[in-house]
Amino acid sequence: MQMKIIVVIGTRPEAIKMCPVIYEFNRRKEIFSTKVLVTGQHKEMLSQVLELFKVKPDYNLSLMEENQSLSGLTSKAIPAMEKVIEKERPDILLVQGDTTTSFVASLAAFYQNVSVGHIEAGLRTNKKYYPFPEEINRRLITVLSDINFAPTRSAFENLLREGVDHDKIYITGNTVIDALYHILDICENNSDKAGSNNKRHILLTAHRRENFGVPMENICRAIKKLVSIYDDIEVTYPVHKNPNVRDIVYCMLSDVERVNLIEPVDYIDCVNIMKNSYLILTDSGGIQEEAPSLGKPVLVLRNETERPEAVEAGTVKIIGTDTESIVSQTQCLLDDQEAYSLMANAINPYGDGTASKQIADLLISNYFTRSA
Repeated sequence: MQMKIIVVIGTRPEAIKMCPVIYEFNRRKEIFSTKVLVTGQHKEMLSQVLELFKVKPDYNLSLMEENQSLSGLTSKAIPAMEKVIEKERPDILLVQGDTTTSFVASLAAFYQNVSVGHIEAGLRTNKKYYPFPEEINRRLITVLSDINFAPTRSAFENLLREGVDHDKIYITGNTVIDALYHILDICENNSDKAGSNNKRHILLTAHRRENFGVPMENICRAIKKLVSIYDDIEVTYPVHKNPNVRDIVYCMLSDVERVNLIEPVDYIDCVNIMKNSYLILTDSGGIQEEAPSLGKPVLVLRNETERPEAVEAGTVKIIGTDTESIVSQTQCLLDDQEAYSLMANAINPYGDGTASKQIADLLISNYFTRSA
């Protein structure tokens, strides 16, 4: 008798972190019967990752529309997911992180009396609207979850403080490190998307809702100032498809010398760009977790982070979105080799690349062995 699992994926970051788990389930097909449900929240970028990891969705809800509201996505997703859950009747539904897809899938599973497993559980800023809507999404998923896979001790303790049963929380590390190691094993360091080799390359990624508008404008102003000060730096910015990002970025940076605005890249190219970068400016959660394994300092373009372990370890520094702060903090790493080395050589706190195996083992012990 197999354990029936539905794995839900909405965005590219979810896919990157879920694909190693799916791979582990498929490696043990005698135990796990796995169905993959995608919502299409990041349609094109999602497809890139799924193809890379050779994951073929069993269900594609194709829910995303341009400039769709959160309430619009939520209202469409619940009945669509319920139909799949009713048909498959899984033993457990697995979600990852803090997206609206993950919250809605958890709610739909609860309505169908199906257990929910939460991968990357317990991240918190303890600020309701920072980030929006992720902070509330992950809190609601916690309430709905039956088993929580926390990436770190800090995340584990967050869940305990909120009253989650100790026996329902397991520290596994983060599956993004599993994905990174997998790609490092197969990719060749041949990407030319990081620019010419005689420059210090800065990777910039910024796409969060909290940075729409004035914060995004501030980020662009900082980049323009930095390239005017340093003639030996080159910035690569894979620009998110969201028009709230693209309209500002292309208006302010499209004609700036040594700022390369490119389309979103597949995961292999993303890893190669990180490897070839001198430092990284980002509001991405995944990059905060991945870059330290590559020895790259990360400056976070946010005022809060739900990943304090990286800050404590010294691999990441929060610098906000004030233009002068971005410029001065980046200059520190460009000018001070000692400060740069301290960040580049710090130890990554997010695990050893075995999180997916641990999750599979824990599901067997918590669900499969009980029902066998």
